[in-house]
Amino acid sequence: MSIDAKVVKALRERTGAGMMDCKKALLETDGDLEKAVDHLRKTGIAKAEKKGQRTTKEGLIFSYIHHGGKLGVLLEINCETDFVAKTEGFNELAQNLSMQIADTNPASISRDEMHHAVLALEADVAPVPTSEIAKVPVIELAPRSTATSVDSITSPPFDLRSTDNVFPDLSKPSPAVI
Repeated sequence: MSIDAKVVKALRERTGAGMMDCKKALLETDGDLEKAVDHLRKTGIAKAEKKGQRTTKEGLIFSYIHHGGKLGVLLEINCETDFVAKTEGFNELAQNLSMQIADTNPASISRDEMHHAVLALEADVAPVPTSEIAKVPVIELAPRSTATSVDSITSPPFDLRSTDNVFPDLSKPSPAVI
């Protein structure tokens, strides 16, 4: 069976898949565009599962220092090849992630390093059943070397080592920020 190049182009524009993948999908589905989209979706999931087991040995370490020099982020992002790590898009991703991390002002690098009082406070606000916790995807941001302490990396709005400053004194006016 011969597949018209216009149909391959239409499938490629619709799915973003490679030209040869689109042609194979159309050949296997006898030229049916809808079935070819479904076929590409199924084969794409299988390819993603295979790629998910690969190791990421290349990448970059990106540093972001916020204006004024009082807040900084050191971020390691890994990828499969050095070609990807050298692209402008990968550097832009590192920049955007670093700015997002700086903006959210994380209290720690991982949940294990959080003070138990803060975790208890958050659990009271929004309790989550343990069956739902397993469904949440986890992105591990812990560094390879834990030579620095959490206190030297972050500056939370309160001291995590004690529970005295967890709740602010609302009876006193807060200082104006200029």
